[in-house]
Amino acid sequence: MKTNILFAASECVPFIKTGGLADVVGSLPKYIDKENFDVRIILPKYLAIPEDYRSKMQYKTHFYMDLAWRNQYVGIMELEYEGVIFYFIDNEYYFSGYKPYGNIYEDIEKFAFFSKAVLSAIPLLEFRPDIIHCHDWQTGLIPAYLNERFQQGEIFRGIKTIMTIHNLKFQGVWDKKSVKDITGLPDFYFTPDKMEAYGNSNYLKAGIVFSDYITTVSPTYAQEIQTGFYGEGLNGLISARSGNLLGILNGIDYEEYDPATDKQIIRNYDPVTFRKEKVKNKMALQKELGLTVDPKAFMIGIVSRLTDQKGFDLIDCVIEEICSEDIQLVVLGTGEAKYENLFRHFAWKYRDRVSANIFYSDERSHRIYAASDAFLMPSLFEPCGLSQLMSLRYGTVPIVRETGGLKDTVEPYNQYESTGIGFSFTNYNAHEMLATLHFAKDVYYNRKREWNKLIDRGMARDYSWNSSAKSYEQLYNIIVGK
Repeated sequence: MKTNILFAASECVPFIKTGGLADVVGSLPKYIDKENFDVRIILPKYLAIPEDYRSKMQYKTHFYMDLAWRNQYVGIMELEYEGVIFYFIDNEYYFSGYKPYGNIYEDIEKFAFFSKAVLSAIPLLEFRPDIIHCHDWQTGLIPAYLNERFQQGEIFRGIKTIMTIHNLKFQGVWDKKSVKDITGLPDFYFTPDKMEAYGNSNYLKAGIVFSDYITTVSPTYAQEIQTGFYGEGLNGLISARSGNLLGILNGIDYEEYDPATDKQIIRNYDPVTFRKEKVKNKMALQKELGLTVDPKAFMIGIVSRLTDQKGFDLIDCVIEEICSEDIQLVVLGTGEAKYENLFRHFAWKYRDRVSANIFYSDERSHRIYAASDAFLMPSLFEPCGLSQLMSLRYGTVPIVRETGGLKDTVEPYNQYESTGIGFSFTNYNAHEMLATLHFAKDVYYNRKREWNKLIDRGMARDYSWNSSAKSYEQLYNIIVGK
């Protein structure tokens, strides 16, 4: 008999995406063993979902639900996409607008509605989940509501929950009085052993307290968030629940990110042909961006949100040294104005070797992965990170700081034993990063065979969802007692 799993999330590719959460929710179910598991996904039906998808959704049913003193419409739409069934919770009051998130006080009510609507919809779905797999703070109230009022119903008894933390920094925090009014949860849920945290209410804390299991997106991050530095104020609670905490590394979709078949890059290549073909992508990108066309130039790529979390304050400290004569730097992304302007300035100052693309383009990102020699990710913290996995897939050598998923996935180069797949540094220090970058540059220019072996080993690693999916399958089996 199959185990039924319902993923609940606020975003999912291809329907709506603001970050890596959407990639995980959209990709993982495709890799779960369909013989033993029936995985379905439930999402808000945002107005921002492209019309192509919204027009194909089938109306399933609707009902009215109380949310404290409010009475709200809940529509349920259904769509099958790439062999996976998706349910969409429809309510134009909450889910209109041109983006999934807005002001936090609006989101607090929006996702209280969504969490309760997910549970209220279950009797009407003709699909009773054995496990509800909740993703990030937007679904943190699902385990709390399940504990509080849904256990009385026969259909809900015995349903288990998993809370996956994609980034502990985002927790869904608002004042207790407002959250009581919005959620309708009784007073005793707003105590320090439940939802209360430092005088406020915390949705993610509710998910951590009431779920049966907690997972994070890499083994190292699971350890880090039990410490004061990375724990974002919840490290004590997470340590207390460490017996039910598991770090499972994210993967990437190897069909979408495949240099042998990628239609968005200029020249396709694989682990055998990269020595001749990969450089053609570099020359094409140099021409496209107005950089000096030089197949031998050491090109460093960055595709990222431009924020402190991603280590851009380190880059800011030593950017003049990074932009030396024998390096080309290509940046793609948006974020904090100071970093956007930093890269614009250096693209103006060194227009033949620095390119600042202050926007986001999926096509341009694929071209940067394919064209660059190295990929820089000096993150302050990184729960998993997908960019370094994409760069490895494209034969681009990652240069990373040893934190979270970066530490788990990028084995540092050992010149004495000729092992490793990238370069890494330990301390959050700009000059340590610069020294590592110079080491990588030295290997690139002066030990080309060693550099190509780094690429060989990196492209041979399997960071697809296959192995991660098996880890989730094992966890599902443990939870249902198989």
